[in-house]
Amino acid sequence: MRQGVLTLYPTRPRSALRTAVVWEVVRAALETRATELGRPVLDVVDTGGGTGNFAVPVARLGHRVTVVDPSPDALFALERRAAEAGVTDLVRAVQGDTQTLPEVIAPKSADAVLCHGVLEVVDDPAEALRNLTDTLRPGGLVSLLAANRNGAVLARALAGHFAEAQAVLGASDGRWGAGDPMPRRFSGEELGLLAAEAGLRVESMHGVRVFADLVPGVLVDTEPGAMEALLKLELAAAEQPAFHAVATQLHLLATLA
Repeated sequence: MRQGVLTLYPTRPRSALRTAVVWEVVRAALETRATELGRPVLDVVDTGGGTGNFAVPVARLGHRVTVVDPSPDALFALERRAAEAGVTDLVRAVQGDTQTLPEVIAPKSADAVLCHGVLEVVDDPAEALRNLTDTLRPGGLVSLLAANRNGAVLARALAGHFAEAQAVLGASDGRWGAGDPMPRRFSGEELGLLAAEAGLRVESMHGVRVFADLVPGVLVDTEPGAMEALLKLELAAAEQPAFHAVATQLHLLATLA
């Protein structure tokens, strides 16, 4: 694990465990894209990036990051976090969302766009994705992270909520009912179709939090070496399609065709 995923969140190892797969894919993709362009510094847009869980680590790689988020409180925390990491000059905070993105980000100005945990909550995922791709330069990267419909079926069943698990299976939005706090979930096929309709070419798909949400916390926190071992297992399983069905989230990496 290059750059030590656990060192990105030294006081929050659980956060590292949940983001490790996505971080490794994004880091490698940015490195490859910078090499292809012959530019060590890329322009990255992080929509819905909040307090900078990804924006600050990406800036620490040397890239310029613009975080677009509707919450002023989150953006204030982002600026403080960037200052603590010494990357204030590389991080810009902009209040907005995917609907207002064309107003705050110039067309064809970004080399990469991060869209993590956003498509589940917007009114129109297809429109949101089109607005994201409009900001990209030719060949630009898109990192999508979204809630997995099939993972929710497993989670509800393991919690003993069998009727809710069955409801998720049959619901067009992947919800188990009015009490479900998640507005929408996706299958891998649905995410891939959205990407294709937005003019993107899917490069890879990974399962995220395949085991992290299933393993008892007490085991991970008390067993010596368990956190590192589980992290390695997550990274290995994420690439295997057979495990995508049980992951809490799906991560899709695409390029502008």
